[in-house]
Amino acid sequence: MRTPITVVGGGLAGLTAAIAAAETGAPVVLHEAHRTLGGRGRATPAPYVAHEGAHVFYADGPHYRWLKERGFVAGLGFPSIGEAVKIGFRADDRIRKAPPLGMLRAQSRKWLQAPVDVDFHRWAAERWGERTATQIANAISVVTYDANTGRLSAAFVWDLFQRVLGPAVPAVRWVRGGWQQTIDRMVTRATELGVAIDTGSRVDAVPTGGPVIVATDLDSARRLLGDDSLRGVSGFTALLDLGVTKDRRDRNLVFDLDAGGFHESYTMQDDTIAPTGESLFQLQMPVRDNESRAEAHRRLEAFADATVPEWRSRTTFHRTATAKGRTGALDLPGTTWRDRPAIDRGDGVYLVGDMVAAPGMRGEIAINSALTAAASAVAGLRTASSAVPGTDPA
Repeated sequence: MRTPITVVGGGLAGLTAAIAAAETGAPVVLHEAHRTLGGRGRATPAPYVAHEGAHVFYADGPHYRWLKERGFVAGLGFPSIGEAVKIGFRADDRIRKAPPLGMLRAQSRKWLQAPVDVDFHRWAAERWGERTATQIANAISVVTYDANTGRLSAAFVWDLFQRVLGPAVPAVRWVRGGWQQTIDRMVTRATELGVAIDTGSRVDAVPTGGPVIVATDLDSARRLLGDDSLRGVSGFTALLDLGVTKDRRDRNLVFDLDAGGFHESYTMQDDTIAPTGESLFQLQMPVRDNESRAEAHRRLEAFADATVPEWRSRTTFHRTATAKGRTGALDLPGTTWRDRPAIDRGDGVYLVGDMVAAPGMRGEIAINSALTAAASAVAGLRTASSAVPGTDPA
């Protein structure tokens, strides 16, 4: 297998594909348009390590087993014994310690099957009422980044809700140092395997001469492949990262059942990502239809007033942003992950990332699709090698 596999994109999906292919002995060349690898797995430099995208892992799928077997998620962080974990649920503009009764009833229905072809709000409202249906949808906006999660497929939303807030033992995991730590380990592994990494290298045409794995966002892939069908539905949210001096009144984790916001302490489980005596939080608020970014940020700051009292006078680090197209695909009624853009595009070209036809949520889709693409690309190389007289397909 002297012909290299080309990977376009050095984020989570691209690094996964490069490593998986290189582990078989195949030569791999990886192109990344930016000067640094990691994509949305990147984080700001110390002393405040705030993430560009998601920062937790769920340990209940094949993606996590693959990461764990290679030591990429070693060194888990947990809330310290001496720190009270203050979890809250904002309902009717008041933060309470437990979800409303209607939502608790829904949470307990672990084995209930939701339909694919009906929107979640209609399906849930028939069982638990309009108010509870809205609260459940808003609770899971942390994953969708969508202000109207209830419009999505009932099966899609219900699966996410049960994974994140269902009665099973929580599968969430935090790696000390965050996704950036995982990305750094993956880069080291790829380098050890001999992957030729070329940063600052923008690819404007599909390379020829061997398998190509396109590991970019869907917009970039559409332009590169000249395929206008490569489109998907994703979320849009306002983000606020806050470093503040510690205060016992601060909440660690709050689900906003009124508007779909979410608040979490980064330092609750990892005190290495902010200076001693300080806390680092990220808050999010999904942007509504026809709402300006400025108005979404005003609503987000009002949410921060409730979760981090007097934060303005205690702020040591402050960063705002909006995130669009960062949640992976959101399945509308009548569709599942199988209806998203296919991984195998034909002629030795493969598409990976968080919005393609692979199971999981967000970064899990990127990993699962990358492993599928890498296996197919390697198999294609072996088939091509075996067809050439005098070559060794192994």
